[in-house]
Amino acid sequence: MNAGFHDLRHHGDAEVREGGLTDLAVNVRTGTPPVWLRERIAASLASLAAYPDGRAARAAVAARHGVPVQRVLLTAGAAEAFVLIARALRVYRPVVVHPQFTEPEAALRDAGYEVGRVVLRAEDGFRLDPAAVPESADLVVVGNPTNPTSVLHPAAELARLARPGRILVVDEAFMDAVPGEPETLAPRTDVPGLIVVRSLTKTWGLAGLRIGYVLAGPGTVARLGRAQPLWPVGTPALAAAEACMSPGALAEAARAAERIAADRAHLLAGLAEFDGVRAVPAAAGPFVLVRIDRADEVRGRLRALGFAARRGDTFPGLDRDWLRLAVRDRATTNRFLQGLDQALRFVAV
Repeated sequence: MNAGFHDLRHHGDAEVREGGLTDLAVNVRTGTPPVWLRERIAASLASLAAYPDGRAARAAVAARHGVPVQRVLLTAGAAEAFVLIARALRVYRPVVVHPQFTEPEAALRDAGYEVGRVVLRAEDGFRLDPAAVPESADLVVVGNPTNPTSVLHPAAELARLARPGRILVVDEAFMDAVPGEPETLAPRTDVPGLIVVRSLTKTWGLAGLRIGYVLAGPGTVARLGRAQPLWPVGTPALAAAEACMSPGALAEAARAAERIAADRAHLLAGLAEFDGVRAVPAAAGPFVLVRIDRADEVRGRLRALGFAARRGDTFPGLDRDWLRLAVRDRATTNRFLQGLDQALRFVAV
């Protein structure tokens, strides 16, 4: 099927595979996983002879969100959850709200679906209008905070999308990077058809381990679970999931979210100094989306200067004038802003 000429399989890691670049393309928190988490994962290796047992990790996730364990499904990262949704749940009119993480649409297309799109407008700050979603849609996918726009949609607005006979998938892969998680739907059991997808790879630096989870009604969890292969999450990933649900880990994640917010404010302030750079307002995630004339050329010059930025034109609703920038510490941001100044001057010549 035609995917609207967007490369739905392009991800930020492709921008840094050459090595040697300062990474602003991938939204994984730097300096992770922390030592204590690496030690917990390493300790689990002594149990590799046994088949994985996810009961403790599943119970820990349920306790963290205050929901029954029957509402939790552990997955090999959030990406597996989208594949399971596409393959296990029979729908007729799926709709994805864009710009947004492209894997949900790619999974639906791979499963044979014709996918509708609701494309949010830059002029509106990429904010969600629930009325823009067709009433006929029986599956709706939306991110919160949304990758790549960094917009945090009000939970009440998202809940308005729910109705009997519709599956509402909310991708909260970056919600734990938002201080206090004020707009999360994770603990809600009163929203019909709700599926919340979470990831542990971004905040904890576990992209190579593949661990995430789904929160949904018991019937939905059972259907998705039947579509998984046997033992879908390995012992090291289960150990990581259980460890990341501990009170100490949650407190550490909360502190990290506060640091990210402060570092994001510093990045946005620096970007505001450039006349030709326009950042999406009210960013809430660990990344910002910016519009720059001839951004593809600017990105190329940044690479020559040692910085990797995520191209925006692979996201439906964006074009070659958009870049996504991961939030980094102030020293890295200051070096990047100096590089951006040089890149803009070079392209303007």
